[in-house]
Amino acid sequence: MESAHFLDLLRPYFEGEVQGDDLHRMLYATDASVYRMMPLGVVFPKHDKDISAVINWAQHHNIALTPRTAGTSLAGQCVTHGVVVDVSRYMTNIIALDIERAQVTVQPGVIRDELNAYLASYGLFFGPNTSTSNRCMIGGMVGNNSSGTTSIKYGVTRDKVRQIDGFLSDGTKLCLSALTKEQLKAKEGIPNREGIIYQRIHDLLTPAAVQEGIRQGYPLPEIHRRNTGYAIDQLIDTTAFDPQASQDLNLASLMCGSEGTLFFSTAITLSLDHLPPPLSSMVVAQYEALSDCMNDVVVAMKHDLYTCELMDDVILDCTKNNKVYQDYGFFISGRPKAVLFMECRARDQSDLDQQVADLMKDLSAQSRAYALTTLTGTEIDQAMDLRKAGLGLLGSMIGDKKAVACIEDTAVALKDLPEFIEAFTQIMKRFNQQAVYYAHAGAGELHLRPILNLKKGQDVSDFREITQEVSQLVKRFRGSLSGEHGDGIVRSEFIEQQIGAANYALLREIKSIFDPKGLFNPGKIVAPWPMDESLRYSPDEATKEIETAFDFSAHQGIMRLSEQCNGSGDCRKTEQSSGMLCPSYHATRQEKDSTRGRANVLREVLTHQNDIAKAWGSEALNQAFDLCVGCKACHHECPSNVDMATVKSELAYQRIQINGATWSERFFGLNTLHYQKLNRVPGLLFGLINSRPMHWLLKKTMGIHPLRSLPHFSSRPFAVKEGLHPEAAPQGKSKKIYLWVDEFTNYLEPGIAQDAYELLQGLGYFPQCITHLNSARSLISKGFLDQAKEQINQNLAYFTHHCSDGIVVGIEPSAILGLRDEYLKLALDQIQAEHWSKNSFLIEEFLVQQINKGKITAKQFTTEQRNLKIHVHCHQKALSQQKHTFDLMNLPSGYKPTLIAS
Repeated sequence: MESAHFLDLLRPYFEGEVQGDDLHRMLYATDASVYRMMPLGVVFPKHDKDISAVINWAQHHNIALTPRTAGTSLAGQCVTHGVVVDVSRYMTNIIALDIERAQVTVQPGVIRDELNAYLASYGLFFGPNTSTSNRCMIGGMVGNNSSGTTSIKYGVTRDKVRQIDGFLSDGTKLCLSALTKEQLKAKEGIPNREGIIYQRIHDLLTPAAVQEGIRQGYPLPEIHRRNTGYAIDQLIDTTAFDPQASQDLNLASLMCGSEGTLFFSTAITLSLDHLPPPLSSMVVAQYEALSDCMNDVVVAMKHDLYTCELMDDVILDCTKNNKVYQDYGFFISGRPKAVLFMECRARDQSDLDQQVADLMKDLSAQSRAYALTTLTGTEIDQAMDLRKAGLGLLGSMIGDKKAVACIEDTAVALKDLPEFIEAFTQIMKRFNQQAVYYAHAGAGELHLRPILNLKKGQDVSDFREITQEVSQLVKRFRGSLSGEHGDGIVRSEFIEQQIGAANYALLREIKSIFDPKGLFNPGKIVAPWPMDESLRYSPDEATKEIETAFDFSAHQGIMRLSEQCNGSGDCRKTEQSSGMLCPSYHATRQEKDSTRGRANVLREVLTHQNDIAKAWGSEALNQAFDLCVGCKACHHECPSNVDMATVKSELAYQRIQINGATWSERFFGLNTLHYQKLNRVPGLLFGLINSRPMHWLLKKTMGIHPLRSLPHFSSRPFAVKEGLHPEAAPQGKSKKIYLWVDEFTNYLEPGIAQDAYELLQGLGYFPQCITHLNSARSLISKGFLDQAKEQINQNLAYFTHHCSDGIVVGIEPSAILGLRDEYLKLALDQIQAEHWSKNSFLIEEFLVQQINKGKITAKQFTTEQRNLKIHVHCHQKALSQQKHTFDLMNLPSGYKPTLIAS
């Protein structure tokens, strides 16, 4: 029976969405791991009834179900050949808040940071804090038993889970919460699935020999971050098995780290902490050797730190090519091999000062750090954002070699960390590896990554052998092969080696108790799939070289640009987070409208469609890019530098080559020709063009939304204003200024050009004006790249021949800033393109430069009192800085500007 037919059988009973098309299967074939599996389909449940319906359907047809939230799993937990159940779209409600008990109940699709934003006004928060906290969801955090940067202070997710409601794989609905011995006994006496589960688990773990085997085989109890297998070591330390225990049996704790293999959660009750102390200070230590840093971790953790995080030189190097993060390392001195971030917090400044002084004293006495720096305020935010971006930044490594997640989640006792890292480094040397080291040093867990090319068979072999050797090393120290990222596909094969055959048999039994048919997320933890199969790429298969109009050589071609996306999902943050990535996802909350979704579909289509014409014409590609607005947020904010705006233009170009341009594409793409023709229309007819009936007709024929206003064409462009002779204007400054009045400003908003010209004149600058050059913006955006190349080369030649004694200043961001982006990818003369990318400026940039040089002062402006709200162009955010506009508007003494968060 075909997959579509199976899904059709579900639809009558399912209120949410059921998708089995190529687009959705491509979107959900990967997560943030190295694995790829094409699912049968994807469903988006709206409520518990939908969850019940899909489970009953899966039980009847023997189809596997894999739960998914943000899909940022690093070990392959979210990939499946079955059906993906995505709860991130609809099951996003905060159900109840109990302030008195400091508990909150949520659906699994609630985002961690958004939960804390809701809780803040009550003085409460949920402590575990992953690097993906602005898009990761509580259901996924439970599945992975997530920890994050603050686990040394607030613990891990398992410490916070009080109750989980949901379903077994046979459709039975259960509520898992703490049970006293008496309550447990009563449960065991109930003749149903719930009673049988409690009875079998009690019988399974009661024998003293079994408990001793668990205690001897599992990671050391002082290692708080331990996710290896199911947490049966936690169960035996409860009153059900030990009368002296302080905790009652709670099977909800067993679900933490179970990766959706035992139970489908629909409501999760969490305990909360009071908001952390508001005052903070961070000590940053920099080292010439990683080993020196490791020794300091032990010293630092004798203090009451809020966070203790490490980052190495590989990640620091990755920041150099990232527009957001390249300035966040302002505190770095020289070229450290390792940097240690140690944060202190307090409610009283004197207490905070004492904490920092004590820490600095110990470090100064014992440390081999060559630099010790103290950060405060927003400096700490930038440092931690830099650390949080580590995973995404690693994706920015150009080429086929990547920092691969396989042994990146090891955790050992803090006292063993220096010796463990030294032994690990020796393993890496044997494999000729320079690994990446970063993350939670204070918790005894570093995210250690070898750099491998998994397109090569030999590197795939190394992938397994390195994991095998490191697994043995972790076992030697009685550590945990997974501290917080989970077992998934990549580590499940090694669980038996870690905990022993007898304990692994217990895990198999646990799985059979909860999920006897193995329908919930198979291939993970027990009955594991091989860790070196189902990879994104077929070993030793050459990467396609695809001819494009844009020059993608900076990424080694468009294929490798699509492969830059490692799935970290920064583009899935919502509008409640800072930044603008990704606006179409903000609007729809659909994976297809995220940068990650587009990159995944692009990679899938180009990789697996041999006919390149059919690839460019793929309906899945068209759907994925349809709502991309070309804002370039991904170019700026994606830590892996995945630039989908440029790809959208390339895609439009390729389709025009195959199918020709539509009327709508010609209307918008060739707009300068229309502007020039309209400029020659007689006055009466010109009034008709700007009339409501004409606007209605344009909207109807060109696919423009009825509520969208259209610009009014000016009958008198800037270039022909009376009495203005810009080319003959005197030059009053040492460096000539050429004001480029682009086609949009010239024909649609000539008043803005007039204002800009008069402003520059009033400040003592006398620009020469360029009004006849088309910026090529519309040509680029709509895929007319041959015409765009011609125009770009003309523009660069004109600038070179006529403006070489000065700089070009522009008004419209999307026009002038193309010189820093697409011109570099389309120009024939790269020397010219490079020169003008560095000698062209937005008018705000130019004026702020002059302010900083003291050539423009507040005395030249009004003293009128005004409150201003500033919203800048998306291209300015991506290719320049909105700070320039803020600084400019902050100059007049009476102005109080505020940037609109967008």
